[in-house]
Order: sequence, then structure tokens, then C-alpha cells
Amino acid sequence: MNLPQTPSPDIAPEWHLADIVEQLRTSREIEHKIRYLDRVRELPSREALVTVLDGLSAALFPTHYGRCKLTDDSIDYFVGNTLNATLNLLCEQVRRALYFSEAPDTHDKQNLQGKAVELTRRFASQLPAIRAMLVSDLHAAYQGDPAATSISEILLSYPGIKAIIHYRLAHAIHKLGAPFLARLISDIAHSATGIDIHPAAQIGASFFIDHGTGVVIGETTIIGERVRLYQAVTLGAKRFPADPDGKLTKGIARHPIVEDDVVIYAGATILGRITIGRGSTVGGNVWLTQSVPADTNVNQAKNLED
Repeated sequence: MNLPQTPSPDIAPEWHLADIVEQLRTSREIEHKIRYLDRVRELPSREALVTVLDGLSAALFPTHYGRCKLTDDSIDYFVGNTLNATLNLLCEQVRRALYFSEAPDTHDKQNLQGKAVELTRRFASQLPAIRAMLVSDLHAAYQGDPAATSISEILLSYPGIKAIIHYRLAHAIHKLGAPFLARLISDIAHSATGIDIHPAAQIGASFFIDHGTGVVIGETTIIGERVRLYQAVTLGAKRFPADPDGKLTKGIARHPIVEDDVVIYAGATILGRITIGRGSTVGGNVWLTQSVPADTNVNQAKNLED
């Protein structure tokens, strides 16, 4: 294979960097400024958040995501040590993210540090409950997929479970008051799995996403318990209301409500603030913008060609 040759120093091209750097500064500082509240600050680090997610996953499931050779004597020490390092790292990311959710007059560094410590402490206290929810999701995956041979297989190889782990952690952080950080966590999961779950969505226990690629779950979606989705399902908004100035209205309920024991098959698109009644089944590639009552089977319209 022929590799491109690096120019020798005596014939290195001239990039006119001084002019480009100056023009970029003009764009950044004057013509196209996008800096939040017109301030320079440290942003949360995606790299650090990946480390945090790895540490939290290892604390929740130590022999699967931590060390496979842990013993009864060493596992608690490993979990405690991992959590200590991970929570310290998370706390700093929370502090940076709070600039985007706290009022500007509270942006004193000491004040934000205290809030970050408290938020992180409250998040840590929720980890046992989060793990209990995740175990219900694991059992739902095992019971819902005839190809699954063990819980360990699901933990180590199912992208849907990875996305749900990230979602449940992000959802807790979102509810505690760091939505910007939660959104970054959900995007890390999206990049890794192809599954896009907004951290503000409300999802009950025993949730299973089979295959998963292309699933989208919007911000105001509400999902009950024992719900199963397949790949390329969209739970989205039908329309985006705007104010008199033409700006989109933020935060309104615009995504579906999916009640308990619903199954939604591959490629289904469900839009708007509609309700899919308990025990219903939505078939593959269905486009649905109206509510359906409980125990309804919604199938794609049949082709009536002769």
C-alpha cells in the first residue's frame, strides 16, 4: 500500500494561518457569537463522562463491567473504590453543567460547587433503586427474546440494554437538576448504540428494546411498565407549536403516552400526544397519529390491488 508522503520542511505549504485565525476570531467574538451568557467557561467533558458511565456501570454490575475475577472478599472494596473515584469525577462535570441550568446570579464557583456536591450525593443514593429497575429490564429482555441464553449475554452484548442503562442514569441526573449533563449522557448512548432516548422521557420498569437501532423516544414521552419496542420505532412529535414571533414553544407535552404491556414492532412511527392503550400491539411500519383503546391490534393497511 502506498502511503501519502509528508512534505519535507523546505517545501512545506503556506496555509496563511494568521489571516484565517484572525477571521475565526472575528466570527467567534463579533459576527457569529454563540457563547452562552457571553462568557468563557469550562464545558462538561464527553471524555470524562464516558469514564463516569464506565465507572457507574462497573459499580452496578461489577463482574460484568468491572473485573470478572472479583471474589466475595474483594467485590465490595472494588465497588466502593470505583464509586469514590467515579462520583468525584461526576461531581466536577455536574458543577460545569450547572452553569446552564442555574440562574446567572448564582454562578459563584463556591455556590455551584456546593450544589454539585449535593446533587451528586443525592444521585449516588439512588443507585440501588436504579439497579433494581435495570434488573427488571434485564429480566424483560431475557423473557422477551427467545434468542437470549443468559442475563450475562444480555448485559454484555445487547445494545438496547446499554442504552437503557445510560437512560436510567441520565434520567436521574435530569430530575435532580442537571439537564445539560443528562443530555450529553444520552448522546453518548446514542452514538454507541443508535438508540436515541431523551433523558426527560418517563419509562417504567421491565422495559425492553429488541435489536434497537434507530429507536427514537422524545422528551415528553411516557412509557408504562412491561413495554417492548423493536428497531426503528419512533415515539415523536406530530407538530411543533410556535409563539407569535415564530419561535418554537419549549417544554409542552407533544409525545405519545404508551401504557403498560404494549408491544410496538419494527418501523412503527407514533406521533403526537396520543395514548396507546394498555395491552395493545402496534404492527411494523404503522404510521399512527390517533389514540387507540386498550387491547387493540393496530396493523398496516392491506394492499387491495387485484
